Amino acid sequence: MNKVKVRFAPSPTGDLHIGGVRTALFNWLFARHHDGKFVLRIEDTDLERSTKESVQQIISAMKWVGLNWDEGPDVGGDFGPYYQSERNEFYRKALDYLLEKGRAYYCYCTPEEIDQYRKEAEASGKPSIYPGRCRHLTEEEIKKYKEEGRQPTIRLKTPTEGYTVVNDIIRGEVSFENNLIGDLIIAKSDGTPTYNLACVVDDHLMGITHVIRAEEHLSNTPKQILIYQALDYPIPEFAHVPMILAPDRSKLSKRHGATSVDEFKDLGYLPQALINYLLLLGWSPGNNEEVIPLEQAIRDFDLKDVSKTAAVYDVQKLTWMNGVYMKELPLEEIVQQAMPFIKKAAYIGDNPTDDEMKRLYRIVDVVRERSRTLTELVEGMDYFYNEVEEYEEKGVKKHFQPDDTLMVLENDLDCLEKVEPFEESAIEELYRQRSEELGIKAARMIHTTRLALSGRTFGPSVFTLIELVGREKAIERLKKAIDFVKENK
Repeated sequence: MNKVKVRFAPSPTGDLHIGGVRTALFNWLFARHHDGKFVLRIEDTDLERSTKESVQQIISAMKWVGLNWDEGPDVGGDFGPYYQSERNEFYRKALDYLLEKGRAYYCYCTPEEIDQYRKEAEASGKPSIYPGRCRHLTEEEIKKYKEEGRQPTIRLKTPTEGYTVVNDIIRGEVSFENNLIGDLIIAKSDGTPTYNLACVVDDHLMGITHVIRAEEHLSNTPKQILIYQALDYPIPEFAHVPMILAPDRSKLSKRHGATSVDEFKDLGYLPQALINYLLLLGWSPGNNEEVIPLEQAIRDFDLKDVSKTAAVYDVQKLTWMNGVYMKELPLEEIVQQAMPFIKKAAYIGDNPTDDEMKRLYRIVDVVRERSRTLTELVEGMDYFYNEVEEYEEKGVKKHFQPDDTLMVLENDLDCLEKVEPFEESAIEELYRQRSEELGIKAARMIHTTRLALSGRTFGPSVFTLIELVGREKAIERLKKAIDFVKENK
């Protein structure tokens, strides 16, 4: 095998979709597994729809999920430019070569004439492909068309018999009838190349050895193989990865929820979890492992283990996996990823003190155990930074309505006013001692305190909670709970 070189070539016409990230991931893993190179190329020849904002979004999203490139925008390389809009000289040379060799020709047919050919073909039950009308134009016909001001396209002369075979690493041998392909337009009437020509020229000049892309491009592959052959280029290997379908097995779209990288980022998903989840959409390591570090994925990844069938997207599985990473990643990483959410919630300012950061780290550490996303994490931190405005209804019924509630809350208050030092272990020791003196279960004091301090019936250890809320706030909230119980007796 030649030195592996692969590429991810998105069109900057919108946000980077998770299907695109999965394709990029498979290319990246294949390159890293074979100690090869991964190229990022921006296919921005659609000038009407391509935007600089989309380019920046793609680059930002790729960096966020951790897929670095060896050649491309921001990095450079020996085979640039890495924007198709800047590569017209290469396409022009390829077109000139095909015209000189007689393997391509100018087509002067108007859109109306092309539409008429299609209608006639459909009426006679024939394939609706271009009939080759301009393949053999006379000098007089060409002169006439030029005088009419017609701007020609350029078409590739494709064979009318036989088959073009795609030897796909994932799907095996796939054959296409040449008589159903027709003479391809390889340059538009304004001179810009079509996708198929630009893609082939770029892949060849950049030394791409393996074209790994989405299944939807499989129908383009025989056309591109014919262009490779016409240009006398060696043909790379192809692999087409399966589609990602919605849970109802329809095409994944916005109506099914988040679909772009930025949307998942804004919802509080971690890049490590998103990549891990996408890895398993269509690929399996051959065992029951689900949480797979990138280092292990690089070692084990093989295109032959990619499924031929479509993968079904399941946001619940992604959320579960994200929860695993919330617990297992280093605390510093979680705090770093959560910081934009934390600042948006105004829990800390732009220049927090060392003590504020130390407390923040402890709070994140205890809250992340029950958090599946960063947004859930920040929601779970709320009562450490904001006043408790209400109590869970089920908690009130269970913990604030029994006859002994005032007595229990007053003892909770007394413990927190007297305990020294105001630390988790000392608080727990005093609570258990007091509950024994009162002849009640420690859980009775614990649950009333939790509800009073957080407004919730669940959360981290109540003794950790008390210490992190702080003596002053804890006492204030217990007094407020006592007043609430008196008012609602």
